[in-house]
Amino acid sequence: MARRVVVALLAPIAWTPPGVDPVNWRSALAEDVVDLLAMLNEVDTAVAVTRADRWLADAVIWPGTTVYEVPEPSPNAVFAALTGAGGPAGTDPSTGAGPADGTPARGDRYEQVAVVAGDAPDLPGLTVGKLLRPLTSRPVAVAPAEGGLPGLLGVAARLPVPSWLPPLDMDATVPAAVRAAAPRPGDLAVTPSWHRLRGPADLARLDPALDGWEHTRSLLSGARRSG
Repeated sequence: MARRVVVALLAPIAWTPPGVDPVNWRSALAEDVVDLLAMLNEVDTAVAVTRADRWLADAVIWPGTTVYEVPEPSPNAVFAALTGAGGPAGTDPSTGAGPADGTPARGDRYEQVAVVAGDAPDLPGLTVGKLLRPLTSRPVAVAPAEGGLPGLLGVAARLPVPSWLPPLDMDATVPAAVRAAAPRPGDLAVTPSWHRLRGPADLARLDPALDGWEHTRSLLSGARRSG
């Protein structure tokens, strides 16, 4: 079986529900995504943050989780950190006590990587699995974000990533733009979408019947009671 890693990209968020502290909101989203990834089978999991957001990674990771410090919160920066193309990447074996400068990237351990957005707290593990599945026959797969906004839920690629892969913006890139850059349309697989929490309309897409997302659920419940 291919060696695979799923990375939660904990990028800054642009929207917070009324009555909720933005730092608490961002932390709750990130913690729910990290908890979900930790439950996946047959993959390693990691998080990626900029140096300025290392505090967030330290607050939500599980013991032993690898933390990749990236110069910008983009999938391309994560791919570069995994392959060593962007220079050394920090790792955190258990303590969450600051960057491990000079620690080499461990991308040589992996043949496949998936990067998922850090604001999809009720993301089903099956959706992550479907993002990775096409890599047996395609070099790249993307999962669109549901809703009225452009952007991606996640992107998966074989390592090293193909040279034709364009810069990806999780909040703006659409599958058609990635496909247009590919030598052949079949080089890109588009997998099932899922919602991210980027605006008021997205709250209605949360599924109370799904297990998980306890931190986001608790924060929203508290805001409703205080409101």
